[in-house]
Amino acid sequence: MALPPVLHEFFVFGLKQARSCIFAGSFFVLLFLSHYLPLGPLPRYDFLFLAALAIQAVLYLTKIETKDEIKTIALFHVLGLCLELYKTHPSIGSWSYPEFGYLKIGTVPLFSGFMYAAVGSYISQSWRMMDLKLTGHVRYFATTILAIVIYLNFFTNHFFPDVRTILIPLVFIVYWGVWVEFVSTEKRRRMPLAISFLLIAFFIWIAENISTYLGAWKYPNQLTTWNMVSLHKISSWYLLVIISFILVANLKHVKEKRVKVIL
Repeated sequence: MALPPVLHEFFVFGLKQARSCIFAGSFFVLLFLSHYLPLGPLPRYDFLFLAALAIQAVLYLTKIETKDEIKTIALFHVLGLCLELYKTHPSIGSWSYPEFGYLKIGTVPLFSGFMYAAVGSYISQSWRMMDLKLTGHVRYFATTILAIVIYLNFFTNHFFPDVRTILIPLVFIVYWGVWVEFVSTEKRRRMPLAISFLLIAFFIWIAENISTYLGAWKYPNQLTTWNMVSLHKISSWYLLVIISFILVANLKHVKEKRVKVIL
């Protein structure tokens, strides 16, 4: 018996969202399995990095990910590693990677950058699969400046006041009247862009709880026993999602402009 149209659309939406999370989902499966696989002398952190590279290679060779998406993921990996190097420095100590690994830069295992790349992969895949379009007055220059300020605030908030209480309302101002349109089956749907950031951040927070429980990294209050990640972290992920989305949106915008010039 066929599903009612609304339920069918919701089902297809869920399938496309799951498909967009293919890299993130694969990575978390490996994170779970790494607790039980006989890795021998290979440290778990190194296994996760090599496995993430292998996943990326498979996704590219099977054309699930495009060359542009691979480039975007690489950019997120670099930005994530820079933030990780700062946040895990002994003088900062926001979180730590307690396990041994050969493939590290300072205190940071190289696999950690793929956790940020997973967000970029999801947004890039979802953009293509859901045929995302931004409607309304999109201020690309303003959003670029906003992304830079948000990123810098993650570094400066240890020495200067944390201005996220200003940045979050500013997000709603900059994106006021901007909607994200998407297609699950045939009909185009839309929702306020700023709200979509919050939904993505919430699900990343859930994934973060799973990751810390599996020992991917640990916050100071999790070193002896696992505790749920603070709800305060949702605001951090909210801002990081905005950076990710702005980067992908701007890259798409630049590419579209180049295509128009060529035509």
